[in-house]
Amino acid sequence: MAKENNPNNTPKKPRFSSWWIYGVVIALIIGFQFFGGSNFSSTEKTTTSELQEFLRNGDISKIVIITNTRQAKVYLTEEALNKDVHKGVAEKPLFPSTGLVPQYVLDYGDLQIFQNEITEIKKENNLDTIVEFDTESNVLGEIFLTLLPFALIIGIWIYLMRRMSGGAGGGAGGQIFNIGKSKAKLFDEKTDTRTSFKDVAGLEGAKEEVQEIVEFLKNPDKYTSLGGKIPKGALLVGPPGTGKTLLAKAVAGEAKVPFFSLSGSDFVEMFVGVGASRVRDLFKQAKDKSPAIIFIDEIDAIGRARGKNNFTGSNDERENTLNQLLTEMDGFGTNTNVIVLAATNRADVLDKALMRAGRFDRQIYVDLPDLNERKEIFEVHLRPIKTAETLDLDFLAKQTPGFSGADIANVCNEAALIAARKEKKAVTKQDFLDAVDRIVGGLEKKNKIITPDEKKTIAFHEAGHATVSWMLEHAAPLVKVTIVPRGQSLGAAWYLPEERLIVRPEQMLDEMCATMGGRAAEKVMFGKISTGALSDLEKVTKQARAMVTIYGLNDELGNITYYDSSGQNEYGFTKPYSEETAQKIDQEISKMIEKQYERAIKLLEENKDKLTELAERLLDKEVIFKDDLEKIFGQRPFEKEEEKLEPAE
Repeated sequence: MAKENNPNNTPKKPRFSSWWIYGVVIALIIGFQFFGGSNFSSTEKTTTSELQEFLRNGDISKIVIITNTRQAKVYLTEEALNKDVHKGVAEKPLFPSTGLVPQYVLDYGDLQIFQNEITEIKKENNLDTIVEFDTESNVLGEIFLTLLPFALIIGIWIYLMRRMSGGAGGGAGGQIFNIGKSKAKLFDEKTDTRTSFKDVAGLEGAKEEVQEIVEFLKNPDKYTSLGGKIPKGALLVGPPGTGKTLLAKAVAGEAKVPFFSLSGSDFVEMFVGVGASRVRDLFKQAKDKSPAIIFIDEIDAIGRARGKNNFTGSNDERENTLNQLLTEMDGFGTNTNVIVLAATNRADVLDKALMRAGRFDRQIYVDLPDLNERKEIFEVHLRPIKTAETLDLDFLAKQTPGFSGADIANVCNEAALIAARKEKKAVTKQDFLDAVDRIVGGLEKKNKIITPDEKKTIAFHEAGHATVSWMLEHAAPLVKVTIVPRGQSLGAAWYLPEERLIVRPEQMLDEMCATMGGRAAEKVMFGKISTGALSDLEKVTKQARAMVTIYGLNDELGNITYYDSSGQNEYGFTKPYSEETAQKIDQEISKMIEKQYERAIKLLEENKDKLTELAERLLDKEVIFKDDLEKIFGQRPFEKEEEKLEPAE
């Protein structure tokens, strides 16, 4: 590999690093500390007894006592240097200095005792040895010790700055000095973005809208030659899990242009002015690489309507960020060939100035998939799944009403996990049905302790749901009923609701009646009720309140709604109706629920024997299917042709 990249075969020069400078400085300091001054000579250590012997022999010409370091420097006479005993110190020093160099150095203890010993030997031997007192200081050492704390502080500061920047290279938004830089991740159009429109199942209308944006970027002359302008942005709106982010990835993969991706929360920081600065830097980078796409996921983090919840009157950093975004998207400094894609599931809280044409020219609603789209999504997610048989995708699509694309992906993955848990070699249809049950109802809890009396109550409760729904025309057709505890529920009934675009009052009332069938069965069979209908009551209360206050389906209140599609009511502290109207709403909701409850009781009393038979079968088998109800009740008179699904096994 080296020969290919370096045809001349010349040795590569090592890359320069700032750490080299630090190493050289430290090496010089250590060198001066250890080899500076007298340490550059051939001075040897000696002892007090040897010194006394040298002094008696007359070998010493001068002794310099260093009082502050408790050391003594010994200088020999010319005659003594010629003696064999001093041969080692008589040689020339390795690094000769300009002044006299002592031949010996020793450490003494008490100064007074050491001085008295020398004086006594001088008197005894009548010596003229010079004794001097001096102090000595290591200038380099003192400077080093003085600068060491500052060097440590600077070194720690540099280390922390490098750690904050995520390495020596740093990067936009990494270092503290670059905190105002954009945190957007730039995807390389040649290698990073592999997703295409083929990977996005369903969403045909949304794909057509964004595909035109791709065409704008690939061939702008086709539109500009007729006087058209490239759209500034597109806002993807829809429930969670419907594929908004996936659609943006597909746009990046198809357009083959630089793609900046970030979240709305990436603009938010604790420092004032950082969000606006990051917006400016983001658009500057995109303009430099234009044509380019900016994708802001969860834009509601910074795009909420201004002035709604700033009760303190203080500076709102989020509003400043939004103002800068509005200016960059459509202001005096218009960015050419930069398209902004954004995604949110809270379009109702976005600022109106952000939603207007000229900023987000297109608002693309990404809805939950219908029956045909769910079938296409299953086809995509079943590609890596090893199945044991040819699965009926129509059946699977019908078994998952209201599922988003993310939910269907979870079903396929959960089915594979269930098959692996059962030591299967491939995934079967039953594994997919178990996966749907697992996601909708939760994990089975077969070891949950339930008394026989509680189990009987649960069985009649679920049988009541099944019976009433079977008898009503507009209730959802039953798929299966179980009294095996699953998740937080002690029993459950699975239905296959009809996918309606509009709902009539009789349809909603039939559904409410079927929901109250569980509590009604307890009342009919045992003459008393229990707390097991909590989720049923919550469901019917919400449904009745929606009929009265949202859809205007109540005769007493008439054609009026208190629904606010803009979502601004949530910031208010008052209700949009009077206290008298509130009492009337409560009365109508209660009246509606009680009427359906009485209706369910009447139906069950008329079919009490069939209800009992169904409950006993449920107690015996724990799980019953549509076939079991047909054996007891006969063919359902209201069943439509498209509802005749093959039964779950």
